[in-house]
Amino acid sequence: GAEAWQELGFAYFGQEQFADAVSAYESAVEADPDAAILWSALGEARIYASERDPMPAGAVEAFERALSIDPADERARYFLAVRKDLNGDHEGAVSDWLALLEDTPPGAPWENNLVRTIDQVGKINEIATEERIAAVMASRSPLAAGPQFGGPSSLPGPSQAQIAAAGAMSPSEQREMALGMVERLEQRLEGDPTNIDGWVMLMRSRMTLGEPDKASQALADAIVANPAAESQLKQAGEMMGVR
Repeated sequence: GAEAWQELGFAYFGQEQFADAVSAYESAVEADPDAAILWSALGEARIYASERDPMPAGAVEAFERALSIDPADERARYFLAVRKDLNGDHEGAVSDWLALLEDTPPGAPWENNLVRTIDQVGKINEIATEERIAAVMASRSPLAAGPQFGGPSSLPGPSQAQIAAAGAMSPSEQREMALGMVERLEQRLEGDPTNIDGWVMLMRSRMTLGEPDKASQALADAIVANPAAESQLKQAGEMMGVR
């Protein structure tokens, strides 16, 4: 199911394993192609996984797909405005960010970063933003309860409390969280043993967690469940160092 992939993507992203996060979110959108939040999460992961291009085409496609499903998706709106800034349309970027700020519930977790971005891009490009920011802030109702990153959706993302908690976790606690998510993936594979991508993700996760024996067991279990895909699974395992 999409939820397990989403949780895994979130865990990998939090550990800065961005290529693995991309793989997990790609599986998530395959399982639930109508969830805007998954497409925008995939776009963000593709940006962070890109070593050279600050706005790879695959990220733009994911953000545009998110907005075609939910035009209010904050993350997609934010990053497509970043794209305008990168392409030299600084005023367009600032206008889009101000529109996003207008729709942002006061006190939302990303509000301060958004204001800082508008202010910095304005100063760098000699665009007056102070009064425009103040006007938007004054126009918002303190009771505005718009959607949030991970907000209302057919597939809610991690809550703001979970995100804050993950940021405050020690490495050992983060590992416990990742282990829990991997174990849930394992349980889902028991009910969906023909999911080849799931087995590959499980092997990769076990190797990332420093558990090569469990990765080897996952490969063996995957082959038992999918004998026709034995060579494909073994090849994937070899690339990850699974013996």
